Amino acid sequence: MKFRVERDVLAEAVTWVARGLPARPPVPVLAGVLLEASDEGTITLSAFDYEVSAKVTVVADVAESGTVLVLGRLLADISRNLPARPIDVSSEGNKLQLVCGSSRFSLLMMPSADYPSLPVAPNSSGVLQGDVFTQAVAQVAIAADKGDTLPILTGVRMEIEGDKITLLATDRYRLAMRELTWKPASADASHLALIPARTLSDTARALGASGSVEMALGGSAGGDGLIGFEAGQRRTTTRLLDGEYPKVTSIFPTSVDTESVIETSELVEAVKRVALVAERNTPVRLRFSEGQVTIEAGTGDDAQASEAVEAVLTGPEIEIAFNPQFLLDGLGAVGTAYSRLSFTQPSRPAVLTGQAEADGQPDESYRYVLMPVRFAS
Repeated sequence: MKFRVERDVLAEAVTWVARGLPARPPVPVLAGVLLEASDEGTITLSAFDYEVSAKVTVVADVAESGTVLVLGRLLADISRNLPARPIDVSSEGNKLQLVCGSSRFSLLMMPSADYPSLPVAPNSSGVLQGDVFTQAVAQVAIAADKGDTLPILTGVRMEIEGDKITLLATDRYRLAMRELTWKPASADASHLALIPARTLSDTARALGASGSVEMALGGSAGGDGLIGFEAGQRRTTTRLLDGEYPKVTSIFPTSVDTESVIETSELVEAVKRVALVAERNTPVRLRFSEGQVTIEAGTGDDAQASEAVEAVLTGPEIEIAFNPQFLLDGLGAVGTAYSRLSFTQPSRPAVLTGQAEADGQPDESYRYVLMPVRFAS
């Protein structure tokens, strides 16, 4: 193998492919990135850990085709730190040589014959708008469980009916749901998938900068139990989670007694300041009254803080308490100038939505449900 490639091109490709490599792989070859140089003037880089696969093809000046396997994280670190000049890459014996200006690196090659074959992605099911995909996943994935007590809750539930996609995630303390549209390959598309939230987030961030993202779901040859994403020359697959996702949509309140509209950035700053005195797992209390909401934390002999923020109230006054970080996560996800909080009772879930104008209508394509915390009165 022998090729020349621009430093930035190689660094970006290796970094993207190697981003999900396991720190402690079950077998050594899974720490590697597979490089395949083609006579057509391209190199393809691949990584696979039996759960997630990543593949990218970039242009290079190929003098001699071939395939090698080297440590992925090491190659990524080296390529990012080389000077901004073309890199000459060649295999000599059991070593891969990288020469860039006066910098020279020699990497031990691993047996590429032992590397597993990458899964075949299903056929394309449709196309998503890149920026919408990235935002939607970020809005929902924050609510997925970060632990592994209930593995099924570490996923994002994706339901597809025609041109509508509904993403949903919960960790039992909050629930996030986002509805968006896409261009399905088939007008009667119908799919249900449970995707690992962390992998989906990484994928959305990496591919969403592209104008459009192709998504592949279904049971084509070799693709059963997988979901695939493709944007430009980047392709990735991940294995879906197994199991029945709990029927959590019943958590959404069917009626509203009190609503309050607040400027999002003002509420965020106030909650952040007041939460400084909140001990771990201690809630912040929100007291909604005519014209304002008062945020408080701390009781008794502990440090205490309070701050009032202007708010429009519709309905009876209410006092309710939330985990401050969960509340901040939701406020950070709505992505609008104003936030609307809807309540029934202090002991019942509250719904957070966003809206562009103070007196406008809420955008209910994204809803964030927050379970209140009991507090001593």
